[in-house]
Amino acid sequence: MKVTERWWSERIGMDLNLARWGHHGVPVLLFPTAGGDFEEVERQGVVAACGPLLEAGRVKLYSVDSVAGQAMVEKWGTTQQRMRLLDAYHQAVRHEVVPAIHADCHGELDVIVAGASIGAFNSLAVVCRFPDVFRDAICMSGTYDLQKFYDGDWSDAFFYASPLHFLPGLEGPVLDQLRRRRVLLASGEGAWENIDESWRVADALGAKGVPNRVVSWGHDWPHDWETWRAMLPVYLDELT
Repeated sequence: MKVTERWWSERIGMDLNLARWGHHGVPVLLFPTAGGDFEEVERQGVVAACGPLLEAGRVKLYSVDSVAGQAMVEKWGTTQQRMRLLDAYHQAVRHEVVPAIHADCHGELDVIVAGASIGAFNSLAVVCRFPDVFRDAICMSGTYDLQKFYDGDWSDAFFYASPLHFLPGLEGPVLDQLRRRRVLLASGEGAWENIDESWRVADALGAKGVPNRVVSWGHDWPHDWETWRAMLPVYLDELT
């Protein structure tokens, strides 16, 4: 069963779309790749790959537009505007998408986040920024240092949206809560993959005492949807 909704987000200054598949189970928020929309995971067969988990009532899948990723790929506005949008996008996910998921689930359940490529970055970012509502992150074939996509520029908005940059200085209650979460970093080592990015994130998380695990799927798995269709059901089965 698929349900969609759309609303105007003041935080990002545009409409935000959310889709849901499933009828019961642990809520799982899927982030698209950089240029993807909220239905990308369905078109690419990821929802179908999770069919047995959906039918068993173990998970409910949600997906939201990749607004900041689209802006990055298509170079909307200035570099500084795109960086501010990245931060605003994460805030919209926390303060608009999560409440919509809670309303749909009739309760404030902790949410698993998952995504591939830039979707992995967003998954990592929101669990590190908002561990009060996100329980675990499944980060597949992640691209985690986005500064190169912003023309090498810098801003506070980008710093606070980028885990590789803000994690070293993170302290206090947010870090205490994050240490009770889990981050799974899965990657192939085939065409277009770079597992070194996952190891860099693991080092940053480990230095702050955050549970994490890097998993290599080997050289037969490329940076592509065939890999992510195979990965996601395996780790949702483990975490739910």
